[in-house]
Amino acid sequence: MDLSFSAEDIAFRDDVRAFLRDELPAELAAKVRHHKLLDKADYERWHAMLQARSWLAGTWPKAFGGAEWNAVQRHIFEEECAMANAPRIIPFGLNMLAPVLMAFGSKEQQDYYLPRILDGSDWWCQGYSEPEAGSDLASLRTTAVREGDHYIVNGQKTWTTLGQFANKIFCLVRTDASVKPQAGISFLLIDMDTPGIDIRPIVLIDGTPEVNEIFFTDVKVPAENLVGAENQGWTMAKYLLTHERTNIAGVGFAAAGLAELKRIAATERSGGRPLAENPHFAARMARVEMDLMAMATTNMRVVAAAAAGAAPGVESSMLKVKGTLIRQAINDLTRRAVGPWAMAFPSEAVEGSNLPHPGPDYAASAAPVYLNYRKISIYGGSNEIQRGIIAKTMLGL
Repeated sequence: MDLSFSAEDIAFRDDVRAFLRDELPAELAAKVRHHKLLDKADYERWHAMLQARSWLAGTWPKAFGGAEWNAVQRHIFEEECAMANAPRIIPFGLNMLAPVLMAFGSKEQQDYYLPRILDGSDWWCQGYSEPEAGSDLASLRTTAVREGDHYIVNGQKTWTTLGQFANKIFCLVRTDASVKPQAGISFLLIDMDTPGIDIRPIVLIDGTPEVNEIFFTDVKVPAENLVGAENQGWTMAKYLLTHERTNIAGVGFAAAGLAELKRIAATERSGGRPLAENPHFAARMARVEMDLMAMATTNMRVVAAAAAGAAPGVESSMLKVKGTLIRQAINDLTRRAVGPWAMAFPSEAVEGSNLPHPGPDYAASAAPVYLNYRKISIYGGSNEIQRGIIAKTMLGL
C-alpha cells in the first residue's frame, strides 16, 4: 500500500496552503487559535469563502455541486485547515445529512435541500441523543405518529450542538413501538420554527452554551419530510455515524494542538529552564507525539484504502477511540504546562467584565478547552461502545 502523496496530491496541498495563507482572515484564525467562541456570522463567513471556490462540499459528487475530492484530498484539506487555525466546517448539514440524502433521499429532497445547504439558506442540527438514549441510541422515545399527510412529533432531544443557530433539525423518531427497538425508527426532517418546538440552552462546564435541549410538543411535520422508508431510520443512522466517527479522530486538530503545546512548553519555565527540557514532561510529550504519529499512519492507511474504493468499516471506530484519547492527552498536557495561569480568575467570574486574563495569551483557554473536550470520547458513540464494536467485529466476541 502506497502511503505517499502523488504529484497531484502535492499540487492540491500547495493550492490549499496558498489559499489559507492568502485568504483566511487573520482575526478568524486568531479566534480559533486562542479558542475564542465563534458566532454564527463567523462560521457563515468562512463557509461562504469556501463555497466561492467550490471547497465547502469538497467530497460531494459534482452532480450535487461538490468538488468530488477523493479521500486523500479530503485528508489533506482537513489537516491543512487545522494546522492553519481555520474555523471548522460545521458538519451537520454538509457532512452528515447530505450523504444520507444522497444515498436515501428522494429526488425532490435532494433538489430542494442540498442547494440550500451549500448556499447557507439552511443551518442544520442533529436530533439523535435523548436523556435516556445516548450511546444506546436504539432506546430513543421521541415519537412520530402518522396522521393523514403529517407526522405528530412528541419528545425531547438533548446535547444538540449549536441548535441555537439552526433553522432545521434532522431527527430519529420512533414510528413503531411494537417491533424490536432498531426496527421501529424513522429519519425525519423538521423545521425549527414549527409551533411546538422549544429550545433550551445547556451551559457546559467550560461556561459556554454550546449545546441545547429541544422539546417537541405536538409538532406537525409533513410526511414528505420522511427520508427513505418508514421504520428504516436505523440503517440511515448507522450510515451517518460512520462518517461522524471517522471525522472525530481529528488528526489535523491533534497535530495543531501538539504544535501549540510545544510552543507553550518552550515558553513556560520549570526550575529556571524551559518546561520542554524537563525530562518528565518532555517524555510525556514524546509519548503523545509517538501515539499521534502511529494514528496518523493508520489514518493514511484508511485514506489510501478509501481512495482505492474500500468502504470504511471498523477502522472508523478504532480511529475514533484513539483520536479522541490523543486529543484529550494533548489538552491535559497543555493545561499542566500553563500551570497556575490555567486557574479561573475573579475578572472572569464577573458577567460582562472587560478585564483581560492576567496571564499569557494562551492561558485563558487552557482549562476550558480541557474541560470541554472531555466530551469527545463520549459523543458519536462512546469509546466504550466503540471498543465493543471492535471486539465483536475483529475478534468475534
